[in-house]
Amino acid sequence: MEEMEIEREVMEYDVVIIGAGPAGLSAAIRLMQLNAEHDKELTVCVLEKGSEVGAHILSGAVLEPRALNELIPDWKEKEAPLLTPAADDQFLFLTESRSMRLPTPPQMHNHGNYIISVGNLCRWLAEQAEALGVDIIPGFAAAKVLYHEDGSVKGVLTGDMGVGRDGEPTANFEPGTEIHAQQTIFAEGCRGSLSATLFERFQLRAEAQPQTYGIGIKELWEVDPAKHKAGSIVHSIGWPLDQKTYGGAFLYHLENNQVAVGFVVGLDYRNPYLSPYEEFQRFKTHPAIRNVFEGGRRIAYGARALSEGGVQALPRLSFAGGVLAGDAAGFLNVPKIKGTHTSMKSGMLAAEAVFNHLQQDPEANQRTVSDYRQRVESSWLWDELYVSRNIRPSFYWGLWGGLLYSALDTYILRGRAPWTLRLHPDHTQLKPAKECQPIEYPKPDGKISFDKLSSVYISNTNHEEDQPCHLTLRDASVPINTNLALYDAPEQRYCPAGVYEIIREDNEQPRLQINSQNCVHCKTCDIKDPTQNICWTVPEGGGGPNYPNM
Repeated sequence: MEEMEIEREVMEYDVVIIGAGPAGLSAAIRLMQLNAEHDKELTVCVLEKGSEVGAHILSGAVLEPRALNELIPDWKEKEAPLLTPAADDQFLFLTESRSMRLPTPPQMHNHGNYIISVGNLCRWLAEQAEALGVDIIPGFAAAKVLYHEDGSVKGVLTGDMGVGRDGEPTANFEPGTEIHAQQTIFAEGCRGSLSATLFERFQLRAEAQPQTYGIGIKELWEVDPAKHKAGSIVHSIGWPLDQKTYGGAFLYHLENNQVAVGFVVGLDYRNPYLSPYEEFQRFKTHPAIRNVFEGGRRIAYGARALSEGGVQALPRLSFAGGVLAGDAAGFLNVPKIKGTHTSMKSGMLAAEAVFNHLQQDPEANQRTVSDYRQRVESSWLWDELYVSRNIRPSFYWGLWGGLLYSALDTYILRGRAPWTLRLHPDHTQLKPAKECQPIEYPKPDGKISFDKLSSVYISNTNHEEDQPCHLTLRDASVPINTNLALYDAPEQRYCPAGVYEIIREDNEQPRLQINSQNCVHCKTCDIKDPTQNICWTVPEGGGGPNYPNM
């Protein structure tokens, strides 16, 4: 199917935003506010690959409302879904059978914050954006960046619909649409597929340290009212992870007897036998945790990678025709365990920089927004991330080394150390399987712990089966000759959705089977594969999970 043979519709906007997450929607709202303040008429469009706004949004989450206060000061009157004020914080160290309460680090104090569903916040932000005149188009995935002849970004192409598994158009074929803009804001979240192409084309990471990541796995439960404590926040470290592996868990008590429980594992873990999903299921069986869920009902499941590198891993934020915002760039504050307010602020700053640029330069589609980085570095966003920059990389020395350094950095140096710790690419950290101990995980009981496929089922994940596989291999021989031979096929374990499976049939060589219909779009495979052989690309728009209240 030749690209030049397809007649495509073209839509023109002043600004197109890729991703209806906190960053993208905040950028859209701020652009329209600036329109009104300066009596301008910039046109703004937001593209969202999920079937609806919020369908692919997954986060803890405790919201620090600082950015929201700036963006929409009257959010309470407008009934923003911030329904559960944070009440009390607990920080636990777990051993296999016991728990010990530790002093809560100052970054994790949550007075004045709210336990929320970020998906519901995004649905509300989308309503505010549309009321201001933003066009929001869900169910259409931005599949390719378009460029002018001079190399500057021209916009994006949405994915073709109705392409068969063989790559040929079916009877239901609908060509993708070209969406052109003077400036494109890429806010597609962690490990965005378009952002990755921009990093390479414009060498945006040339002066940055390697980005590092974690995988966050989350469930939403409806618990016994007698066990529910609205506003209660519990974080834990320690068991079931070993002392060389970074990670921890959270329990957040929302409204309506609901509890969000999640587990984060740093993707720099070294034992190829480790399964983040199984560690999460095992965590819930701890004596200090299990009681919360006994007699309850699990109602949702999901997983998503998160950027943990901090300011030293931030790429160049602007390039000819576009900018990066939110977790596409990596604005998560790891010690706070929060990224929504920082993503929102980055989107607001991006909007202000883009708006100012478009007012000054009528040929802005061929030039770079010059002052976005400066705006970031002059804001509270930079200050917050700068003082926390050394916390996450210090855990490269293990749990106790990380805790000791973090205490020094927090209480003595106060984030102003005259050094910045180095980051190490996650995919280089796995040890060969022969050097590691296999981990025996308990079988799920179907009450507190569950298998992967039953979890994928309640993530409401769906993909059109007759479409090209969106998980591609750069070299088809690597999964068996390298991953299986050296690491005992770790993709079977780091994927939280059962996408990757080694099939062994009688008298046949083992082969990798990719169950792409299970994919929850977490991007872990794209990050952790030891040879970077797996490439995650967008499937048809509207595919993937459909998260409710996550």
